[in-house]
Amino acid sequence: MAIHWLLIFIICCIGLHLSNAKYTPDWESLDSRPLPKWYDETKFGIFITWGVFAVPSFSSEWFWPHWKAKHPNQDIVNFMKRNYRPDFTYADFAADFTAEFFNPDEWADIFKASGAGYVVFTTKHGGGFPNWPSSHSFNWNSKAVGPNRDIVGDLAEAIRNRTDIKFGTYYCLSEWFNPLYLKDKESNFTTQNFVKTKTMPDLYELVRNYKPDIVWADMVDDMGPSSYWTAKEFLAWLFNESPMKDTVVTNDRWGPDCKCKHGSYKTCTDKFNPGVLQKFKWENCMTIDRRSWGYRRNSNIEDYLSVHDIISTFASTISCGGNMLMNVGPTKEGKIMPIFEERLRQFGQWLKVNGEGVYGTVPWSHQNDTVTKHIWYTKRKMDSKGTVVYVFLLSWPTDTVFKLGAPITSQQTEVSMLGYPDKFIWKAGPGGQGIYVTIPIIPWNKLPCEWAWVLKMTHITN
Repeated sequence: MAIHWLLIFIICCIGLHLSNAKYTPDWESLDSRPLPKWYDETKFGIFITWGVFAVPSFSSEWFWPHWKAKHPNQDIVNFMKRNYRPDFTYADFAADFTAEFFNPDEWADIFKASGAGYVVFTTKHGGGFPNWPSSHSFNWNSKAVGPNRDIVGDLAEAIRNRTDIKFGTYYCLSEWFNPLYLKDKESNFTTQNFVKTKTMPDLYELVRNYKPDIVWADMVDDMGPSSYWTAKEFLAWLFNESPMKDTVVTNDRWGPDCKCKHGSYKTCTDKFNPGVLQKFKWENCMTIDRRSWGYRRNSNIEDYLSVHDIISTFASTISCGGNMLMNVGPTKEGKIMPIFEERLRQFGQWLKVNGEGVYGTVPWSHQNDTVTKHIWYTKRKMDSKGTVVYVFLLSWPTDTVFKLGAPITSQQTEVSMLGYPDKFIWKAGPGGQGIYVTIPIIPWNKLPCEWAWVLKMTHITN
């Protein structure tokens, strides 16, 4: 009789557990999870690509595979011949990954000044070097060699103590030269030795130890389906049981079969910026350095985006429903170089003036104007002022009367410029379609910002 009641108790417990499992390890269930609203509202994040590749800081973060490929990059081969002994290996670079100037409080202050809502930090790139004391990478991590510190933990603590920015982790699932991964690859991914002994133990450890609000997955070769990576099982745990189950978001790079199809939001390809409204939430992951994600000592000034380039990319991104994740690459010493810091601070200055047209907005019925080029729109949801539409002007109007074909006005419509105190005079376009705005004469030193300007239109009826 006692055994009978014990069985009933066990069955009830199992049933209760299953009923509380909100998401099951299949894409239909996982994709049904609502996107936590903080991600859409923040619009802008910073990506930090940092690792052993910052030591040579030549060519790109793909230095190692481009050096040791079957058909190597000859510039890298010559660079190594000129500067290093013949038997030098990539692993030898790790001792010079010193990070002696890495000040996480300084980084946090720069990120705060940029106006970013989240940060995604490289915990492990394709070389397999973890920037934390991974339990599954003996003697090849930032605590064992090089910096001799827990970089991930130090940065997470600084950002959480000094800002309200969300902390996220980038993790490369695959590794260029890991023997276990290469063996699984040779088996056409019918074996999972690498996943079971490295990838998944690392990911569970990262999440449990550092509680990231973003788990950003990536792959070095777009090989191995999501079933090989046991991605669906991991994401079900992440959404049901992890310490951040209610706030965490993930991207779509859990295997070539789910890229641009599954995940909390889609990244599709690097620098994805379709220029038209998408049916899904997406992210434009892009770089300030046009040629590389990691720091390059041999870069030239023209390789870097101007702040106007950045704002233009950002305006098109958010108008079409995306977020922008902008990358910087620190030096091996742990410094964010002045040109990166300048761009981040300039963008933050612009956001201080124009953030109302950015944070918490949604795409409007139009992304571009029907008459005037180089215009992008966002809107704020209905309030006491009706639909509020924001107009991003990427260049200053050349005429005193500025014509927009998309907005339909009402008698209550008001037009102003963010950061400027006075209202603008306007009249409706022919037949009530569009609007003609009179641009006042404003001295350059009186403009609210230097690079792009945002008009605010209230009581728009469409």
